[in-house]
Amino acid sequence: MTKVSVIMPVLNEEHHLADAVQSVLDQNFDGELLIALGPSTDKTDVVAAKLAQANSRIKLVPNPRGLTTVGMNLCIKQAKHDVIVRIDAHSEPTPDYISRGLEILEARNADLLGGVMSAKGKTLFQKAVAWAYNSPFGLGGATYHVGGEEGEAESAYLGIFRKSALERVGGYDESIIRGEDWELAQRIKATGGLVWFSPELSVTYWPRSSWRALAKQFYSTGVWRGDLTKRDPAHTSWRYFIPPALVVSLVLGELIAALGFSIGWAPFVAYFTAIIAVGAFAARLAPAPLVLATMHLSWGFGFIVGYLKGAEGTLDRSRVTK
Repeated sequence: MTKVSVIMPVLNEEHHLADAVQSVLDQNFDGELLIALGPSTDKTDVVAAKLAQANSRIKLVPNPRGLTTVGMNLCIKQAKHDVIVRIDAHSEPTPDYISRGLEILEARNADLLGGVMSAKGKTLFQKAVAWAYNSPFGLGGATYHVGGEEGEAESAYLGIFRKSALERVGGYDESIIRGEDWELAQRIKATGGLVWFSPELSVTYWPRSSWRALAKQFYSTGVWRGDLTKRDPAHTSWRYFIPPALVVSLVLGELIAALGFSIGWAPFVAYFTAIIAVGAFAARLAPAPLVLATMHLSWGFGFIVGYLKGAEGTLDRSRVTK
């Protein structure tokens, strides 16, 4: 069996890290697990140290800057094997993810392979967020969110990489905080590499667990998507423009209403009627309408900011506990 290096960037994941690591160790694979430890403010480092002490395949890689891209590049440089598997600490792959992934990677001669991001929740709020992730009403219906046919892909969730492809393009761009997977995929494709999607592969993703964290996450993601869209408009999907267009229509509607024209309320009525209907009848989860609004509006406003001003200095602090 091909040996692999699993890399896992970590920051403030004390509640998920042990399960994520166990989901990797339960895989049928030969290789190592490298954990990039950011400057966590919870007990993540304590949990990681115990895990590494208990299993010699686990190696801890200090990542004092705390950035995901920096942590992954540090792990890639230390990786001993020719295939790199990225797993996040708030995710858990299915038991055959690595073994089946290796088979598909070889069969398709791909440089980057990804599967379905299967969001799940434990609390009512988290379940509503998970539904939104898995629904075209939430994140626009990207294949790795809602599933689809096997084939060439725009990007990949997490991903199984050939190390040679990562080295060919210089690894992750450390100036990018969000959207790093998409940006890396574009560079791999630009060098002739194949990015492939397979619905056979699935990773459970645990979303943010509070309104505030969700809003922070989607705002920063929107800012970086706006920035990346401006940098590389040729590879930008039309669906990325829907949330900012929504924000603009609501703002213009409010201005028109303030001038005394009742037609200005039409965008508000149409949008909130739609998300209430979708959330109440499709999701059947009470928080779903407000979850959709939080995701759409935070992301859309962030996109406008990122497109106009750039994303430099915008961090995702949604998992910072203090």
